[in-house]
Amino acid sequence: MHCPFCNHDDTKVTDSRLAGEGHQIRRRRECLSCGERFTTFETAELVMPQVVKNDSTRQPFDVGKLRGGIMKALEKRPVSREAVEAVIERIGHRLRVLGEREVASRAIGEIVMEELRQLDEIAYVRYASVYHRFHDVDSFRAELEQLDKRRQRDPSAGQMSLLPSQAREPRGRR
Repeated sequence: MHCPFCNHDDTKVTDSRLAGEGHQIRRRRECLSCGERFTTFETAELVMPQVVKNDSTRQPFDVGKLRGGIMKALEKRPVSREAVEAVIERIGHRLRVLGEREVASRAIGEIVMEELRQLDEIAYVRYASVYHRFHDVDSFRAELEQLDKRRQRDPSAGQMSLLPSQAREPRGRR
């Protein structure tokens, strides 16, 4: 590590601690030439795959675009920010563990739809309507029927609970 003050290439670590909720290491360093101290942060480099678009162009994975699309689908829905961030983290993790240098945008879209289906059915349908480019009511209806069939197989799937785990009495009935 080069000293940011004198550019000498030899420094020593005087202290190391975990930072950033355990995702970083904070190191205090001292330059062996000028004696100045400074702090560095070390994080794991998590390389995301390149996204291969439908027209075969490639671009870096952009978590901001992912978040924007998910937030658009969840607009005015009762989903916490923490739940959204957890979904984004799971999607990023799934893409990293694929171990691929390139991932088709369609594959990412399928992963997003799967996560949204589990998080909020309305958001899922909104996202699917754009993702599948529904051209008419019939294609939209077919997607809703598939969603309904999944729900019939597993009634708890696709919806987060809006109520705490303990049921409360309705207002005015005490």
